[in-house]
Amino acid sequence: MTAALPLEVDAGAHQPLGMTPAEFLRDYWQKRPLLIRNAFPGFESPLEPEDLAGLACEELALSRLIQHNAEGTQWQVEHGPFPEEKFPGLGEQNWTLLVQDVDKWDAEVAALLDAFAFLPRWRIDDIMISFAATGGNVGAHVDHYDVFLLQGLGQRRWEIDASMAMNGTLPDLAFRDDVELKLLRQFNATHAWTLNPGDMLYLPPEVPHHGVALNPCLTYSVGMRAPSQADLIGDFADRLTIELGEEHRYTDPDLQPPTDPREIDAAALHRVRQAMKALLESPDGALEDWFGRFITAYRNPGDIVPSEEQPDRTAIDIALGGGLRLQRHPWSNMAWRQVSADQAQLFFNGEALTIHPAGAARLAGLKTLDRRTWSELPADAQQAVVQLFAAGQYVLERP
Repeated sequence: MTAALPLEVDAGAHQPLGMTPAEFLRDYWQKRPLLIRNAFPGFESPLEPEDLAGLACEELALSRLIQHNAEGTQWQVEHGPFPEEKFPGLGEQNWTLLVQDVDKWDAEVAALLDAFAFLPRWRIDDIMISFAATGGNVGAHVDHYDVFLLQGLGQRRWEIDASMAMNGTLPDLAFRDDVELKLLRQFNATHAWTLNPGDMLYLPPEVPHHGVALNPCLTYSVGMRAPSQADLIGDFADRLTIELGEEHRYTDPDLQPPTDPREIDAAALHRVRQAMKALLESPDGALEDWFGRFITAYRNPGDIVPSEEQPDRTAIDIALGGGLRLQRHPWSNMAWRQVSADQAQLFFNGEALTIHPAGAARLAGLKTLDRRTWSELPADAQQAVVQLFAAGQYVLERP
């Protein structure tokens, strides 16, 4: 039955995914690629290629420049920041500039994420934007996370290998050993499309794909946070190492005389497994607290510096009453979890506050606070804002 599902749909005014979010998540999310025509009808790119080039010159921006010959046998990768004079000499073919976390630098780009509210916000990583000259591409490759590829300017031809979704055939994911990029040694396309501005291609993890610019073009890549099991286990183990005292040790009160005193027998290994399992199932919320901190700090592009000012609620009330507003730092990343009926944790860039669930939910999604918004917050949420301001999560500015 699933084999009959289309890999190309037309979006509608009331269904930008070409279907309901529930249908998309059920039938396509991490299962099948999907081309959505006119997902953003009449889309006009918030950035021009010159803007992206200027951003790539910034010291804190994460940027790469990929050049290749026409045959795709020779590749060169450079990392930014780049001098302004770099780009005029690159020519009109076969190069690509990629800049990550552009949503952290530009509010109009960040606003595009509102269209992805059908996904958990903490799951979304960033918007990477690439400019490609005619023929520019980064080779056939796979990503280890879900990605939505929105065509922003010009045209790009995408080829994908959807054999896994269509018939369960595993693609060959071996990489070439003659280039520094992780390019696929073999790529057998099953589908090919030309995307125009506003068209969007969704790709689950591990779907081979290859996109070539037919003319100068911008592509917006909305990527997901997908930490590896090594990341998860390593960070959680580090947290436990800090918190567990010397009194927590291997125990064996049920020990029996061994057949061979030098053997690590099955009973010993069972005790080890039970001890490790007990850590993951700890009833005190250690795992939940760790994950909230971990995922809001995971792959953050920079550090937020605590504020030099340490105002109280009255000072903020006066500032907002005077026409200022509180603006979330662009690198601020918040999420929350409910602990009980009247208690929740608000996570922010690896830290946490405990407040009422209503306040936590409100603050996690609140990017700007003016006088009216501030006055509507309950006292504990206002106090949380004071703490967030002190931590650098908010800055005072004039609209």
